[in-house]
Amino acid sequence: MASTSEILTAERILAATEEVLRRHGPAKATVVDVARALGVSHGSVYRHFRTKAALREAVTKRWLDRTSQKLAVIAAASERDPEARLRDWLAALFEAKRHKAGDDPELFATYTVLTDENGAVVGEHIAELTTQLTGIITQGAGSGTFSVPDPAAAARAVFQATGRFHDPCYAREWTRPGVGEEFTAVVDLLVRGLR
Repeated sequence: MASTSEILTAERILAATEEVLRRHGPAKATVVDVARALGVSHGSVYRHFRTKAALREAVTKRWLDRTSQKLAVIAAASERDPEARLRDWLAALFEAKRHKAGDDPELFATYTVLTDENGAVVGEHIAELTTQLTGIITQGAGSGTFSVPDPAAAARAVFQATGRFHDPCYAREWTRPGVGEEFTAVVDLLVRGLR
């Protein structure tokens, strides 16, 4: 149990929630379990997150934000060639999702349930990712690397075309032999289409 002398923050609650979800799964994890893990009353948790649904939404957002933040660094590196950035961004997205699924399959399964419950959070995550892609493609169009009339539409198309490599419903395929070569072939085709 955590020391009750530590200040209870939303971040501490979210970290504890993640551990409780890992241990109990989404069906059995309760706010009382989270409070017990923190050594506080469940009322203390509710002061930060008004409902169990709000807590689950926040922990889902935190999980998705980890990927978004890593990708934002690549997207923001505007001094780099747009094509290389696009390739690196797509590869980093695939790797991040593949690691989430492979490194902790129980937690990945839990988050798959939570993302199904929190469509708005997932929608915001996808919007953020396509905004990052749009920035890369816009810079590529401006420099002449890409020849696209509508970078935002192109970004959405690239995101959708690579869905097999980042949408959790395809997670079982991510460890198959040859999936890396398939990913590279799809990205090569998309880059040629953007030129």
